[in-house]
Amino acid sequence: MAMDHNLVTTTFELPGHRVVRSLGLVRGITVRSRSIVGNIAGGLQTLFGGHISVYTKLCERARSDAYDLMCEHARKQGANAIVGVRYDATDLMAGLTEVLCYGTAVVVEQSPGS
Repeated sequence: MAMDHNLVTTTFELPGHRVVRSLGLVRGITVRSRSIVGNIAGGLQTLFGGHISVYTKLCERARSDAYDLMCEHARKQGANAIVGVRYDATDLMAGLTEVLCYGTAVVVEQSPGS
């Protein structure tokens, strides 16, 4: 069963829901590198300035993968929601970046009257 993305939030509360159990920290981590083709394309785009779509797509893919892994980790713990979601990124070496997505896995139920 997939995580309901409406129940994943950076806040610590979900309107209309109450936390009935906290399951602890969950995370998703991915490490990405730029390819030689991506570096050339990105380098060419920097010559003209503005939006560098090659790197934007790489970053978005890394964040999406880390998010999906975090949701899977939470689901395996028995959670139906994640609160306090954050991202972090670290350059491991030139052209190699770690992206971490983490939060607190919780079980929520709808509040009465919601």
